[in-house]
Amino acid sequence: MILLNNKYKALLKYDTRFYIVTGGRGSSKSFGVGTFITALSYESNHKILFTRQTMTSAHLSIVPEFQEKLDLFDINDHFNINRSVIENKVSKSEIIFKGLKTSSGDQTANLKSLQGVTTWILDEAEELSDESTFDKINLSLRTKGVHNRVILILNPTTKEHWIYKRFFEDAGVSENFNGVKGDVTYIHTTYLDNLKHLDSSFVNEIERIKITNPNKYKHVILGAWLEKAVGVVFNNWSFGAFNPDNLQVSYGQDFGFSIDPTTLIGVAIDKKHKKIYVQEHLYKPKLTTSEIAHINKEVCGHSLIVADSAEPRLINELASLGCNIIGAEKGPGSISLGIALLLDYQIIVEHNSSNMAKELNNYIYADKGSKLFVDDFNHLIDPLRYNVTYHLGRSTGFELR
Repeated sequence: MILLNNKYKALLKYDTRFYIVTGGRGSSKSFGVGTFITALSYESNHKILFTRQTMTSAHLSIVPEFQEKLDLFDINDHFNINRSVIENKVSKSEIIFKGLKTSSGDQTANLKSLQGVTTWILDEAEELSDESTFDKINLSLRTKGVHNRVILILNPTTKEHWIYKRFFEDAGVSENFNGVKGDVTYIHTTYLDNLKHLDSSFVNEIERIKITNPNKYKHVILGAWLEKAVGVVFNNWSFGAFNPDNLQVSYGQDFGFSIDPTTLIGVAIDKKHKKIYVQEHLYKPKLTTSEIAHINKEVCGHSLIVADSAEPRLINELASLGCNIIGAEKGPGSISLGIALLLDYQIIVEHNSSNMAKELNNYIYADKGSKLFVDDFNHLIDPLRYNVTYHLGRSTGFELR
């Protein structure tokens, strides 16, 4: 039997077109929606499209997550599973897995299979900064005689994001609302709705964050939308095309654990025109070493990755798995140097790099007039700093001690 968390029963209860599913870490958003569409696949005439902004090798990432659900509910023998499609043998309905962008993020992936789609799920929807792409796919769902659904799953980002403006601000809906307004069903959950399924060490880590970093607890854990912060460090950035002049591209990487994400960012430095182009490729927690290595090689090829040197064992393991990766140089003043280098250039952020934009909007000075920085909103800023310091820092005369 397939069982849904009480709050996710709204996916069955309300016949709206749109479903906005928000929440923080450990709230079981993706699991709840995944369970729903597994149940939905038992109805005939459904073509369910499950997307992320980029989806690196569905058969290695998202398909195994769905297989775990099938095993959990003991229904694996009801499905045919291949690299990017799961077919329900009983109803012949399909779940198709695709990325909206190619793994490099450079171009829109082929979505000709939109014809006949009845339910579209966009996971990690905060990464889609282009509202026109959303509109294009949304307007393609028009199959007659069946309930057409659009389900957005997201960790709330800043209130400047089009999803907040369209579905919350313009609709007059509070950010933690559960219920229906117009043609939209809202579902908001937190880890508190999922405690019985969470490991005690994870809950202990959340309780530590609640005490030591209340802002992070509110945003990352409880899923609150962010205002643009006061006292931001970076006012020298804007959205734009990534690397239009085909400069050499290298990468920066930071490593996460159960809550903090592992990240990967592409960097191209135009020294002549004082511009740094950045493109977000990875922002995800709970990745294994082999998963990180696979993503690194697929995105970066043999290009250099400058990574957090606090994890030398992990860097050595990734190097042994074929990644061209080195540890960043650290020492007294290295953070200030890296920030100073970034402030000396214009930073151009690729349009779909939503987590990068969020960090630049919220990375702040510790106090007014201070040259110290709050250790938060830096999962992509840190690897950007590692990379830029590697390429530009040596010309400053800076020495590590």
